[in-house]
Order: sequence, then C-alpha cells, then structure tokens
Amino acid sequence: MKARNEKAMGIFVTNGFPERHATGAILETIDAAGADFIELGMPFSDPLAEGLPIQQSSEQALRNGVTMKDAFKTVETFRKKSDTPLLLMGYLNPVYRYGVSNFCKDAHSSGVDGLILPDLPPEESNLIREAAAAHNLNLVFLIAPNTPDDRITQTDALSSAFVYAVSMTGLTGTAINGMDAVSTYLQRARTLVKENPLMVGFGIKSFDDAMRLSEHTDGFIVGSAVIKLLEKLWQDTTLTDEARLTQLRAFVQQLKYGTKDASVPA
Repeated sequence: MKARNEKAMGIFVTNGFPERHATGAILETIDAAGADFIELGMPFSDPLAEGLPIQQSSEQALRNGVTMKDAFKTVETFRKKSDTPLLLMGYLNPVYRYGVSNFCKDAHSSGVDGLILPDLPPEESNLIREAAAAHNLNLVFLIAPNTPDDRITQTDALSSAFVYAVSMTGLTGTAINGMDAVSTYLQRARTLVKENPLMVGFGIKSFDDAMRLSEHTDGFIVGSAVIKLLEKLWQDTTLTDEARLTQLRAFVQQLKYGTKDASVPA
C-alpha cells in the first residue's frame, strides 16, 4: 500500500446487526467495496469503549439472539469466499467465560486473524497471549492522546498486526474536536510506533475525515458511521436488501476513494 501511496481502510460491523442473518452479505459487500481488513464486533452487554451507535447495535444483536459461537460461524462462512484479514473485536469477560484457550482455538479454526479487546491492558496481556500465539492470532492494543510515550512504545512491542490509535479520549462515534491537538498526538505516536503499522480510529465519518486523520498514520478505521448507515438502511422498509447493500458499498468505497470514480475498484 505504501508503494501505491494508499491508506489502509478497516471497517467495523457488529455481528448480527441489524438482523441476525444479514452480517454475511454485509461483510461480502464491505470486502468488495475495498476494505483492507474487517473488524467483526462480538456483541456484549457492557461495551465500555463504545458510543451510542455501537452500544445500540450490540443490544440489537443480543436481542437477535447472537452468541459468541455465531461470530465463529460468520467468519467461517466469510473465509470460504475471501482472504481479507478479519479481526474479532470484543471484551474480555465473554472471552473468559467461553474459556481463553477454547476461544482462541475456535477463532483460529474459523479463520480469524486477530483479536482486539479494548479492556485488556497490554501489561496484562499474558492472560491471553500464550493461547493467542498457539493459534496464530494477532493481538492489537490501543493507545489514546493521553498515553505516555513509554507506554506507546510498550504497546507497540506487545502488539502485532497494528497499533490502534484512538483519536480522542472519548467513546466511538464522538465528534472530533481540536484537530491540531489530534494531529500533534498522531505525529508523536508515529515517531514511537516502529514495530507495527499505525491505524487511527474513532470519529471518522467521511473520506475527508479519513484522509485528514490518517495523514500521520498507515490507515484508518471506521465503525460508528457504518453502523448508523446500516441502521438507517434497514429501518427503511421500502428498500430491498439488494438496494441496501448497493448503498452500503457506495458509502464504503467513498470512505476510501472519495468521489474520484476512476480510482474506485469495479
């Protein structure tokens, strides 16, 4: 991607949202629209890092009866059609309840490439590190604007796949304020993260947001804006599923390529 002067794009969706059986087609659409990797959210009743859109998507998915095992089934089906990297994003309690070793084994068997657990501090990652390594699962850790330099370096050393730079000290879906401060933080992170690609997320709603925030990173991640679009499309009962997926594809393509139609892959 560096050779193509292109930023990597990660897209987050919640498994089982808006409808239990919609996720497979949504993943395929996002993949076809140019996602370089996908984060599949495992619904949890207390997603402490998430803002309202993703919280509500988790609640809806849980009401739809989605379980941890369903995430593995979703990945297994997707993996038969695509090699695009896919990471599971969720929280530690359900993983512990499932059993760390069994969780990592099932994740690997289904085709998962890595895990993002926002409530797992890097210095406590030994809780899952051995099991993840045994099943070839990457671990991604997060940094924020208030993360000290030495901890960013430690996070980089303990991460694999990439380091997730949260753009703000807030929740997903929050508006970005103080771009100068965000830019200064990301420039600082860029000098400290040397072992992994640096990806920025939280608060990205458009191509312009993505390009502006990823100026000092290797790419960007979009979650809440996609969740809001999915909610809107599935609430519109006049739309067919095909029409919903067409609009989703157009939105995701625009996130990465803007309105330069010539650069949008067919």
